[in-house]
Amino acid sequence: MRRFFILIPSTVILLFTACKQEFDPSKKANTLHEVSADTVATENQRSVAAVKKELTTRGYQVFDYIDAKTGDTTLMQQYFIAFLKRGPNRSQNKAESDSLQALHLAHLGRMYEEGYADISGPFGDDGEVRGITIYNVPTLKMADSLANMDPMVRAGRLVIEVRPWWAAKGFPLR
Repeated sequence: MRRFFILIPSTVILLFTACKQEFDPSKKANTLHEVSADTVATENQRSVAAVKKELTTRGYQVFDYIDAKTGDTTLMQQYFIAFLKRGPNRSQNKAESDSLQALHLAHLGRMYEEGYADISGPFGDDGEVRGITIYNVPTLKMADSLANMDPMVRAGRLVIEVRPWWAAKGFPLR
């Protein structure tokens, strides 16, 4: 019995020591319970400021959006949406169009892998606009140039219309 009472205090001390965590600003907290609300706010502000500085240094257009209800600040970034539209040259045979489709998908995959495009996809109908790609680049000229490198565009099967688009930086799709 005496041995049991000695084990309990030492186990509690061991657990307390093992669970104690200090805040390291270079690491993100796993939950909000790990750090105080003031520390979280300071860290987020520093992170947003750092992201904003990096983006503007690289030539991106950004602005702060302040929510009137909550007072929260969101960093908005300009992206570019390329609308992939039905092109004038759609006379390819099945083998040619299949080959162009494979090259098109490889191009889009490369744009994603190299960090130029964040998302691409077709529309679910057979309309004039076939799909979109959202380019994460600093200028319209760069987005237009990358979009026009697509083998489907070069073959005339698709044409591109690129438009600037603003979105909150870091917000995920739901």
